[in-house]
Amino acid sequence: MYTSSSDSDEQPLSPKRLFGRERPLHQILGGGKVADILLWKNKNLSAAILIVFTLIWFLFEVVEYNFITLLCHIAIIIMLIMFIWSTGAGFVDWSPPDFHAITVSEATFRWLFAKINWLLMKFYDISSGKDLTTFFLAITFLWILSVIGTSFSSMNLLYIGFLSSATLPALYERYQCEVDHLLSQGNRDVKKLYKKFDSQILNKIPRGPVKEKKRF
Repeated sequence: MYTSSSDSDEQPLSPKRLFGRERPLHQILGGGKVADILLWKNKNLSAAILIVFTLIWFLFEVVEYNFITLLCHIAIIIMLIMFIWSTGAGFVDWSPPDFHAITVSEATFRWLFAKINWLLMKFYDISSGKDLTTFFLAITFLWILSVIGTSFSSMNLLYIGFLSSATLPALYERYQCEVDHLLSQGNRDVKKLYKKFDSQILNKIPRGPVKEKKRF
């Protein structure tokens, strides 16, 4: 039995994963605590971080709080709490605050500097022009981001970026089958549309004779 090409196009296709990924999304995001936070493995911690960033955005953009003023007020509140805590420990059966509980470990700085060095190396590799496609995509992305930056304040732009990174990975992991199916369907529709455009318009454009190159 003869099967037309249009019938074969309607056959169900296996959905392709977003960006052609082969590894799980948790591994792509690093597989550590950051990936757990972005994918809401620890819902309390992820929600707390989202609330804190939302509060910071509200103070700066809505209330129009000054950054230096906010830091000073936070430091004053922390100092008052520490003072009451340390002073009250002598009158009430309290344990004084532990200094090591409020210090930042060296491993945190090592991880931060490692990520910064990784970004600098990526920036150098892309800028060197070894992969022209990635180079032009990076230039285009930065240009689009600069255009968007003229329409939003820096704080709004950072908050939108954080909100997207804190919600979209978790939503995609939860509904990845539906998203991959829609993307595969959209990819197939775009290919069919391009084939139709190519056959009905591009192939009908007259072209001059192709001259053969002279051989030396």
